[in-house]
Amino acid sequence: MQTKQTTSEGLKRAYLITITADEIADKIDSEIKKIAPQVKMPGFRPGKVPANLVKKMHGEQIHAQTLNDTIRESVDKLIKEEDLRPAMQPSIALDEGYEEGKDAEVTVELEVLPQVEAPSTDGLKLEKLVVPVTDEQIEEAIGNIAGQNKSYKDAAKTKKAAEGDQLIIDFVGKLDGEEFEGGKAEDAALVLGSNTFIPGFEDQLVGVKKGDEKTITVTFPEDYQAEHLAGKEATFDVTVKAVKTETDTKIDDDFAKQLGLDSLDKLKEIMKGQLEQQTAGLTRTQMKRSLLDQLAAGHDFEVPSQMVDAEFEQIWAQLQQEAQKEDNPEEALKQIEDERDDYKAIAERRVRLGLLLSEIGQANGVEVTQQEMSMLVQQAAQQYREEDRERFMQYIQQEPMAAAQLRAPLYEDKVVDFLFDKADVTEREVTVEELQAAIEADEEAEAEKAKAAPKKKAAKKAPAKKAAPKKEAKKDGEKKPAAKKAPAKKADADKKPAAKKATAKKPAAKKAPAKKPAAKKAPAKKKAD
Repeated sequence: MQTKQTTSEGLKRAYLITITADEIADKIDSEIKKIAPQVKMPGFRPGKVPANLVKKMHGEQIHAQTLNDTIRESVDKLIKEEDLRPAMQPSIALDEGYEEGKDAEVTVELEVLPQVEAPSTDGLKLEKLVVPVTDEQIEEAIGNIAGQNKSYKDAAKTKKAAEGDQLIIDFVGKLDGEEFEGGKAEDAALVLGSNTFIPGFEDQLVGVKKGDEKTITVTFPEDYQAEHLAGKEATFDVTVKAVKTETDTKIDDDFAKQLGLDSLDKLKEIMKGQLEQQTAGLTRTQMKRSLLDQLAAGHDFEVPSQMVDAEFEQIWAQLQQEAQKEDNPEEALKQIEDERDDYKAIAERRVRLGLLLSEIGQANGVEVTQQEMSMLVQQAAQQYREEDRERFMQYIQQEPMAAAQLRAPLYEDKVVDFLFDKADVTEREVTVEELQAAIEADEEAEAEKAKAAPKKKAAKKAPAKKAAPKKEAKKDGEKKPAAKKAPAKKADADKKPAAKKATAKKPAAKKAPAKKPAAKKAPAKKKAD
């Protein structure tokens, strides 16, 4: 293998690798000898097929696979020998005129990561905006739960059922006079007006009294989940066993126990934790933005254009999705198109900040453990079909660049947490609205700083070979070490989470015939941090 560097401009590198025909032929012969004992052919005993016949039968396939493997090995060797730190996957191209029996000329183009000195972590000062949880908020949240877990008491026998009343009924559903599966229930609770039964069912029970028997006729929706009932007309023989009216729910220990908790104090504790959790993400976002602004000050180095393009594509795709949801999508798309250059500048700033965080992490021994990495791979594998998950996990193990990209977001979060611990942090209590306003102000400031940043020109000529900074330690399961942890695709500080009001989801009432009732939900217990 012969290597010749053809380009060295700024962060861009290009090489011409020549793999001799003899080298390729030797590897093909070696591969044929390896597989020959496994080849079966009529007229020959197993393992005794001549190599020339194996080559005749499988030569084209073996040649293609061997050539691909040799090119990959040659590129890996080049990266190692030249101490290159690829920013993205190199572009590899085989000469179009290549034919079997000739030397293979391979062009390799890539961008390398810039050499960046890790910024000092001393003197960092951060303000943490905290939204306190008041007793009134906790009581309001519990009141919302109480409103969704209503209590009912028996009404007078002469009470005619009205909307909002609860009926306890038995019913039997029939198609053409014959009972059908799933159409029968006893002591079913139904709140009139809740629209939990199929359309028309509840309306025909308004005005009934305890002890009434009534046959009602309904038509199942065309898109009903039970195909044998979809679009069909059915009758239901209904017996009203009780009419109940709503009563005020008393919020006490008994109420908490109905939700599966020990006491009202425990319910309050859980609700407080949930309310705090809702603003914790906003607080972290605000702190991270402030941190990144401090790190960005005074650092303006060239960044790989491929990384900037990849970051921009993510930003752009998200903007387009959001624009499509607007009342006037065409106008929204036009507006973001007018601001394309601004978003490109933001992408460049984020890549630069990602590289700064990566340098800080490496300089201070921040690592993603093998256990954490295994969890990341398993979580990512869940996005694939079951039959493809194992193949994905093998791919991550074999491709250091892919593993680095998967690791990057968690790695960046760990670096940020490290810096939070190093910083002098002061707390200030604010409202949710004030916290959101601070984040929006930081977003605008980020855009302005990105637009105002001077555009650096790439150096005309750079040394062909530079001493590389300390490389990342080899992780278990990787064939070779990644040159450097890739910066995260998008820091969580760049996301804009919306504050949510603490209200528990409304528990589903019992469904109509052929729809299974959902159990009441209690508020989720607070998980340990």
